[in-house]
Amino acid sequence: MKKQNIGLIGLGVMGQNLILNIEDKGYSVAVYNRTSAKTEDFARGAVRGKNIFPTYSLEEFVNSLESPRKMILLVKQGKPVDDFIAKLIPLLDKGDLIIDAGNSYFKDTIRRNKELNDLGLLFIGTGISGGEEGALKGPAIMPGGQKEAYSLVEDIFKKIAAKAHDGVPCVSYIGPDGAGHFVKMVHNGIEYGDMQLIGECVWVFKNALNMSSEEIARVMTSWNSDDDLLCSYLVEITGDSMKEKDKKSGEYLVDRTADITRMKGTGTWTVQSALELLVPIPTITAAVFSREMSQDKDLRLKVSKKLSIFKEKYVGEKEQFIKIAHDALYLAKISSYAQGMALLQAASKEYKWDLNLGEVVKGWRSGCIIRAQFLDEVTRAYEENPEMPNLLTAPRFAEVVKQGINKLANFIEIAHWVKVPAPAMNNAFDYILQLASTVMVSAQVSALQRDYFGAHGYFKLKGLDDPEVMTTPEGKIREFHTEWMLPERPEEEI
Repeated sequence: MKKQNIGLIGLGVMGQNLILNIEDKGYSVAVYNRTSAKTEDFARGAVRGKNIFPTYSLEEFVNSLESPRKMILLVKQGKPVDDFIAKLIPLLDKGDLIIDAGNSYFKDTIRRNKELNDLGLLFIGTGISGGEEGALKGPAIMPGGQKEAYSLVEDIFKKIAAKAHDGVPCVSYIGPDGAGHFVKMVHNGIEYGDMQLIGECVWVFKNALNMSSEEIARVMTSWNSDDDLLCSYLVEITGDSMKEKDKKSGEYLVDRTADITRMKGTGTWTVQSALELLVPIPTITAAVFSREMSQDKDLRLKVSKKLSIFKEKYVGEKEQFIKIAHDALYLAKISSYAQGMALLQAASKEYKWDLNLGEVVKGWRSGCIIRAQFLDEVTRAYEENPEMPNLLTAPRFAEVVKQGINKLANFIEIAHWVKVPAPAMNNAFDYILQLASTVMVSAQVSALQRDYFGAHGYFKLKGLDDPEVMTTPEGKIREFHTEWMLPERPEEEI
C-alpha cells in the first residue's frame, strides 16, 4: 500500500479544512478521528476523489504514513493532547514527528518536547492563526521545536501558509520547544487588545455622537482603505458585521447581540506570563479584564439600577472627533503592540529562544487575525534595529507618539465625559507616559512607604537634576534605609 506524506488527528472544522489545504498543495494525507462516524462522514463528503486516506485505528493511521512519520494533532488542548501522545508513543520509531497544532499552553509544550526528545522522537508545538477560513485558504503558522523537526515539514508548511502581499509565506521557524506556542499566545493577547480598542471606539461613537450602527460601519470601512494606517482584518470585519441586520427583527445585529464576550484561555495565559516575567502589558490586561466584566451580566444589571450615572452630551464637531478617534486608535494600537513585543523579548531571554522579532511579525502580515498593513511598518522597524529596547523607540513610531499623544488624551477625555469606559485606550496612553517618564513620582512614594512600614530599603537618585540611580564605584546599585521610628530618623546605606 502506498504510504501517505503526512497524517492529521482530529476532524473538527479546523482539522478538516487544514487537511483539504494540505491535499490541495499536492500532498497525500492520512486522517483519524476518535469518533469513527465522523471519519466516515468526512470520507463520504468533500474528500471523495481526493488524495486523503481515512483510517479507523491509531495503528492503521501510523502504519499508513511514510517514514519518518509526520503527524499533526488538532485536538483540544490539555489532557487530550497528552492522551493521544501516550497512545502514539508505542507505535512510533525514533525520528518520527508529532505536531501539536492546537492552542496549547507553552509550558506544556516545553514539557512534551523534552519527554519526546528523551525517547528519540521529534515534537513541534505550532500556533495556527486564521480560523476555519485560514486553515483552508492559508493560515499564519508559528512552529517551535527542534530545527530538524521543522526541516521535515518546512516545505509543507510554506506551501499551505498564507502569502503576504510580497509573496513571502507567513511561516518561519520560531525557536526551540515552546517558542511557537508562546508566540501564538502573545499573538492572541495582542488580538484581544486590538478588538477591545476598536470596540471602545464604537462605544464612544454611539454615546458621544449618537451614531447608528450603519454610520459606524461606513467609518470602519473607510478606515480599512489600502492607504489608511488602520487598514486591517479586524477593522474590516467590524465594518462588515456592524451593517448586518437581524433576520427576524430587521434591527442591526450588533444592537441585538448580548454584551457577553467569552474566552478560551490564551488571553489569560498572556497576562499570567507577563506577571511571571515582570513585563507590563496593561492594554492587553485591560482587554482580558473587560471580557471578564462582560460575563458578569447579572451583576452589572443589578449595579446599574443602584448607580444611575448621568451621561453628559458631547457638543463638539462630529467629523473632527472621528478624525481624533482614528489617530487615537492608531496610537493606542502601537502602544499595545509595543507591550506584546516587549513580552516576546523578555520570554526570548528567559527561555533562551533567540526569537527574531522581525521574522515573527513578518509572519503575521497575512492569514492571521491581527493581519494589518501596519505590520509592514513594524517589520521594517525590527529589520532596521533588531536590538531596539521597545517598539515605541523606533523613529517612525516615536514620531507618531509625539504628534498624536494629545489626540489619544482628547479621545479618553471625551469618552469619560460621556461616561463610556475606555480601559484599553486609557492603559495604552498611560503605558506611553510611564515608559517615557525620567522619574516616576508614584514609584518614589511607594519606595519610601515600603521602607517606612517594612524596612525594605530604597535606592537614591544622583541629584535633583540627575535622574540616574546612585551606584558604587564598581557599578553596583547602592541601597539605603531610614530608621523612621527614631526621633532623628538617621539614614544608613545597606
